[in-house]
Amino acid sequence: MTLSRRLLCVITDEISDPVALARMALEGGAGMIQLRRKTASGRDLYEWAVRIQELCQQQHALFIINDRVDIAMVMHADGVHLGQQDLPVSAARTLLGPDTLIGVSVSTPEEAVRAAENGADYIGVGHIFPTFSKHKPSKPLGTTAIRTIGNASGLPVIAIGGIGLDNAGEVIRSGATGIAVISAVSGCDDPASATRELLNRIRQ
Repeated sequence: MTLSRRLLCVITDEISDPVALARMALEGGAGMIQLRRKTASGRDLYEWAVRIQELCQQQHALFIINDRVDIAMVMHADGVHLGQQDLPVSAARTLLGPDTLIGVSVSTPEEAVRAAENGADYIGVGHIFPTFSKHKPSKPLGTTAIRTIGNASGLPVIAIGGIGLDNAGEVIRSGATGIAVISAVSGCDDPASATRELLNRIRQ
């Protein structure tokens, strides 16, 4: 499974109804939904995953689960996204098999190379710009890191962190395969329209 160029991934936030948000993002044309809710129980995540997966299948979009390899396995999700402190990529690959997408969050070329060597399919690079969706003690990487880190690994880059209408095009021009957003969609009154506008920017 490969990622399409100029992909828009919408990540669920910690506040919104994830199913409703996913539905509106998909209406706006999102190509990937990542279910992420750090504070949720496994039961809640599973129940949301069942409903979001159905919506993604209807719209021919990818469905990715953040962190929880167990839920991704049960759901036969399209993929899982792992952080640096999560289950190692090699172990996740053993559990999920060769056809499941595995993404890894990285912020350095060294982390990107290690992800590639261990069998990741793509890397999430960030944070690119200042962001308020997550607490980040480190400084923003800037767009130059997209090409540097991507070239080091040879993997597709999904850029994340502070990306919105004003800078989405710059991110794509810097070599990213796609972008991932949280508040740029979930923080808007009309998530479907916000998704649509972002897609227009990255496709231009």
